[in-house]
Amino acid sequence: METNKEKKVEKETNLNSTKNSKKEYFNLILLIMIIVIPLLIFFIYILAFDEKEQLDLEKIRNEKQEQQLEIENINNKEKERSIEMTKIDNKEKELLDIEKMTSKVEKFINENLISNSNDKITIKESSEESGLYKIVITTSTGQDVETYITKDGKLFFDRTINIEEAIKKREATNNETPIDQETTKNDKPVVELFVMSHCPYGTQIEKGILPVLETLGDKIHFELKFCDYAMHKEKEMDEQLRQYCINSEEPTKFINYLQCFLEDDKSDECLNTTKIDISKLNTCVAATDKKYKITENFGDKSTWKGNFPTFNIHKEDVDKYGVGGSPTLIINGTTAGSGRDAKSLLATICDRFDNPPEECSTELSSATPSPGFGFNTTDSKDSASCN
Repeated sequence: METNKEKKVEKETNLNSTKNSKKEYFNLILLIMIIVIPLLIFFIYILAFDEKEQLDLEKIRNEKQEQQLEIENINNKEKERSIEMTKIDNKEKELLDIEKMTSKVEKFINENLISNSNDKITIKESSEESGLYKIVITTSTGQDVETYITKDGKLFFDRTINIEEAIKKREATNNETPIDQETTKNDKPVVELFVMSHCPYGTQIEKGILPVLETLGDKIHFELKFCDYAMHKEKEMDEQLRQYCINSEEPTKFINYLQCFLEDDKSDECLNTTKIDISKLNTCVAATDKKYKITENFGDKSTWKGNFPTFNIHKEDVDKYGVGGSPTLIINGTTAGSGRDAKSLLATICDRFDNPPEECSTELSSATPSPGFGFNTTDSKDSASCN
């Protein structure tokens, strides 16, 4: 009996021990949960806080970068504005300088180069070109002439020479077979006059040679030809095409047309006055323009000679004789120097006859035609040209 009782007690003791162990284990688990869960929450919070802080710092850095870029943009704009203001100031200064020089040129020409008070020039336009001021003047006859003055206002040029073009022409001339001087005289001289239709010095010699052509008639072979570039742009190209076609299609009317045109640069009136066949003229102009690419080359500045569009109808002869500008007089294949009055031109041409005809003894005017349009005369013996 005692043994069973002891066993029972031992059993209860073991049961209580097991219960106590379980209770202690549960309490331990609970304690761990109480400690670990807050710690876990704390660490999660810390991590979330750090991430937020990192995001905030990144945002702040981005904002600072944006502010810095904005400041740089503002500084760049200020620099650009400053540069632009400097350009404007320089441009205004240059405009003032050009205005000052144009006034100086106008006064100088009117007071020193023009003898007739009625022949005053005016300034049409001005610009900077190749380190000089280019000033386009308009004569009393309405002609535009390009002149140049140094920026210090000390040197004035009524014409310039394009060095590269001059060298090319010189080389082309040197490559030509020299013409035997014995051939410069013959029974019927060939007279070729190269001009630009709106060059004031070209129109000057044209007015001088008209009485010579009327006097000598078919005793000479005369041809009016054009330089291979047009200094007076579209209006000159149009007129030269017109004159070339009139001379080609209706040569008997050409001198009359030219006489009329030289009076006042009114081609439409002259076409009507001389009864030119407009249909023939337009057909010829269109065909010639296409053949020599006059309009096409005008639109393509890579084909220009310096600052001027090309006009290649007589280019072969221009290169052959080394024609450098308007006017250039060629007689029997050689360049001839002459005054621009009718008397001088008649003497120069008659000197190229083997046996001068009696018409060479005709007394023509020794008065020099004025440059430009209109049949006025001038006391000046100037030999200026457009080149």
